[in-house]
Amino acid sequence: MRISKEILIKIYQKYKEIILYIFFGGITTFINIVSYYLFYNILNVSNVISNIIAWFLSVIFAFVTNKIWVFNSKSWEIKITIKELVSFISVRLLTGVFDTVVMYLGVDVFKFNSLIMKIVSNLIVLISNYIGSKLFIFKKK
Repeated sequence: MRISKEILIKIYQKYKEIILYIFFGGITTFINIVSYYLFYNILNVSNVISNIIAWFLSVIFAFVTNKIWVFNSKSWEIKITIKELVSFISVRLLTGVFDTVVMYLGVDVFKFNSLIMKIVSNLIVLISNYIGSKLFIFKKK
């Protein structure tokens, strides 16, 4: 069965926001992993500091791509951009804490498989970040 170009275009237009969110999320993850590797393994920066730098770089990248391409927030007025950035970082910090708590409870307390817990936790974080961005940070006026 061959899918026509028109059908693909309709699917893309209908789900553009989600497709772009997943696409840029993949690049964000790549930036996080590569920057962590660079700082930890090449530059010999400590594990925690390397992770913090990687998180910061990936959150900034995610903010810019989400603002411009995913949620189409057009304003670069300082007041609006700072409000969006602070909200974006706050949501990411909140879901980061959630991720850590879920991993601690799931792996250390209840002894579930760590990889399965990480996948489940990341799916919840991914959905939570998307909802937070769509409804609270880059909401349409």
